Amino acid sequence: AAGHGMAGKKEISTDGDLVIGGLFPVHEKGVGSEDCGKINEHRGIQRLEAMLFALDEINKDGSILPGVRLGAHILDTCSKDTYALEQSLDFVRASLTRVDGSEHICPDGSYAVHDDVPTAITGVIGGSYSDVSIQV
Repeated sequence: AAGHGMAGKKEISTDGDLVIGGLFPVHEKGVGSEDCGKINEHRGIQRLEAMLFALDEINKDGSILPGVRLGAHILDTCSKDTYALEQSLDFVRASLTRVDGSEHICPDGSYAVHDDVPTAITGVIGGSYSDVSIQV
């Protein structure tokens, strides 16, 4: 996770055939112009750990989803609706890119190459707070 006041995403990603998004208040709301404040242990860290644990257990057990590996893309909402909305736009962008990323032909006849195509997510767990869920 990035430190306080640093630009950049606070996220965790694990690969999978199906990727599930997660929105957790790993940090509390920041003070003043800071988006993110101190660590939110119970509502944030514990729920984040619970999701990762559940995915690990499912992936370990070949009888639950045979041949399918679940991955995760988890973002920190910092307990703030506007910050969470901004973060979760990545989920939407990834889905649109995946849907529309088929075959774009360039003027010279070559195909467009997507080097850094984000993984489309299957569903989202969260947010923890209602105002965050409503925005997202």
